[in-house]
Amino acid sequence: MFSQERRDKILELLSREGRVLAKDLADLFEVSIDSIRRDLSIMEEEKLLKRTHGGAIPLPNVRKQPQHPSIRYGEGDAYQNAIAKVAAAHIRENETVFIGGAAIHFVLLKYLPKHLPFTVVTNSLRIGDALKDEENIQTYLLGGKIKSSGNMTDALANELASKFTIDLAFATGGGLSVKGLSTATPEVASFGRTIAENSRRNICLAEHYKFGIDCFARVGPLNQLQLIITDEETSRDEIEKIQASGVNVIVAEIK
Repeated sequence: MFSQERRDKILELLSREGRVLAKDLADLFEVSIDSIRRDLSIMEEEKLLKRTHGGAIPLPNVRKQPQHPSIRYGEGDAYQNAIAKVAAAHIRENETVFIGGAAIHFVLLKYLPKHLPFTVVTNSLRIGDALKDEENIQTYLLGGKIKSSGNMTDALANELASKFTIDLAFATGGGLSVKGLSTATPEVASFGRTIAENSRRNICLAEHYKFGIDCFARVGPLNQLQLIITDEETSRDEIEKIQASGVNVIVAEIK
């Protein structure tokens, strides 16, 4: 099989499975793992896929929409749980913390230090409802037009967000690259910028499949982030690119 034929087959597998592992491809095509890695590197340069630590995933569209709420607000995958657990440890007593309405924010709720007194500001009905009975956590809900996800990111929510000062904001988006954090819609990007500009510390929660991706709307530059927490599937090359920009990256281990 010629190299191009093999790459075409890899694309077919990726489209069908949603993910491919270099080791499995090497076994399937009876070639060295170095040959597969070379294939994946070439295909990434051609914008055909996105490499990960152990293989590759499809390159998402710049306007990729979030999952349906019934899927989005669940237990989360192993990567999200690993990141969320590390992130929660950065909350300090009596801080005011912004927690948005992304899937990883919902996972974060499981690991909050509920024995500590602190304040949460959120634009998510689901987050607010989950925290309303917590004795040590005061929760403020930013109002606005409610989307089907239960989140509010319109002009009213943006205006309300600008009136608060946040100690710590947990940022996230659809993509993270040397150009910065990005997301699918200008409205959400604008809201994210307002939160970041009014926060003393911005920690980005980014799963491996978001690295090297530029979505439709820019939230903000890398230098607006004090820390990025990702998982162990993120490629070393991507981490080094981010660190070269002066932003610290913590890799959360999956246990």
